[in-house]
Amino acid sequence: MEKVSELKDQGNKALSAGRIDEAVRCYSEALALDPGNHVLYSNRSAAFARRGEYKRALEDGSKTVELKPDWGKGYSRKAAALEFLGRFEEAKTTYQEGLKHEPTNQQLKEGLQNMEARLAEKKIMNPFSVPDLYEKLGSDPRTRALLSDPSYRELIEQLRGKPADLGTKLQDPRVMTTLSVLLGIDLAGVDEQEDETPPPAPPPKKEEPPKPKEEELPENKRQALQEKERGNEAYKKKDFAEALKHYEAAVELDPVNMTYISNQAAVYFEKADYARCRELCEKAIEVGRENREDYRQIAKAYARIGNSFFKEEKYKEAIQSFNKSLTEHRTPEVLKKSQQAERILKDQERLAYINPELALEEKNKGNDFFQRGDYPQAMKHYSEAIKRNPGDAKLYSNRAACYTKLLEFQLALRDCEDCIRLDPTFIKGYTRKAGALEAMKDFTKATEAYQKALELDSNSKEVIEGSRRCMLAQYQRNDDPPEEVKKRAMGDPEVQQIMSDPAMRLILEQMQKDPQALSEHLRNPVIAQKIQKLIDVGLIAIR
Repeated sequence: MEKVSELKDQGNKALSAGRIDEAVRCYSEALALDPGNHVLYSNRSAAFARRGEYKRALEDGSKTVELKPDWGKGYSRKAAALEFLGRFEEAKTTYQEGLKHEPTNQQLKEGLQNMEARLAEKKIMNPFSVPDLYEKLGSDPRTRALLSDPSYRELIEQLRGKPADLGTKLQDPRVMTTLSVLLGIDLAGVDEQEDETPPPAPPPKKEEPPKPKEEELPENKRQALQEKERGNEAYKKKDFAEALKHYEAAVELDPVNMTYISNQAAVYFEKADYARCRELCEKAIEVGRENREDYRQIAKAYARIGNSFFKEEKYKEAIQSFNKSLTEHRTPEVLKKSQQAERILKDQERLAYINPELALEEKNKGNDFFQRGDYPQAMKHYSEAIKRNPGDAKLYSNRAACYTKLLEFQLALRDCEDCIRLDPTFIKGYTRKAGALEAMKDFTKATEAYQKALELDSNSKEVIEGSRRCMLAQYQRNDDPPEEVKKRAMGDPEVQQIMSDPAMRLILEQMQKDPQALSEHLRNPVIAQKIQKLIDVGLIAIR
């Protein structure tokens, strides 16, 4: 069984870290070795639920209850899966069954309350959806006689299936009478008197037994509670030595209550003794699990461990502890803290990876492959160089050249934009951008990029020739057959977007009928830009 325990621990770690597929695999392998282990089915049920496979989560939750019918966690797993599947009545029943075995289980209590609230809300939204609908109508003299009329039953079924039709049926007096019975109120008016015997009053709602008062607790628990209150007072005053004294006394009096151990951990957290804080939290969790403590308390202890690691800037360990906390009980505060730690860790790893010397080595390797014509390998080394030195504009320019050779023009443009952003005075950023645009036959934008390059170097032969090529291509394009022009233009995503805009289509139709309307539309800079684009690609001509 050592292998089973090992696989279970691996699964728990994977689940806490969010590696759901790995967790499912580990639990499944463990179950193959120990098919009667109810904890493994429970854990795999949680993993399936996290993955959105609620039917499989229900199967495992049901198996957990079958193997260990007196364990509250199994009922929680099963009920949660039913809730995700929208089977609220069954979920409610499952929570009730679990509470028969563990009446003090807080998670089951909260689950039941939630289900009752959702079911009540559902009934208010559609009063005809109650399961004992016809029994209720048959037991009330106001609707009993109506049930013998087939058209009345047909009406009820219609409203049961389509509650939205209720507004159109309120003129029917039978509907008002039925609503009065189902909702328990007299919708016909308070002045009318009923001759028949009113329906029997509903049985009084069962109230949960109140928590035992302090004087009803055993002597040791009562004294422990008093010590805790004294400790809390000292804690608020920052008198940590006095607080610890009272919390320790509480633990001695009631060693099975994890709260008092957690209180000790909180003191050490404030004293910045994080190692001792974690030690006590682990102990509190162990005591809590042994005594079936509320899962929220377990989650709170894990969160404190995570916060202690966060304070020490051990973000990887902090994330693991936060994830354990979230697995037990999900709260926005812990989730936010976990995400913050993940961002910091990611930034640290990125910054730690930066090394300009290694970036230069990778760049030189990329240059060698580029000269040999092995552009995929060159791109690989340029990409590694960018990771090692993301602030070097020339690296993006080099990789853009690779993308252009590989006909990946959109990726080339993205790298050119990054290059220009990092160093607006680096002329190759503009020339390579212009080259990619020229290859995409977007000669207007290519010309603009060449113009930017000319501002940096007005004597550049490469820039002057490129600009001339684009202007010549624009003139030649106008001589192409209309079908070829249209086909080429509609291959441009920007043109597709313009032509699919109903407003632009309307404007173009108006311009066709009334050419004078063009001057009016050109006053709008957005429309003018779109019209210019259509002119550039040759779809429309202004004469």
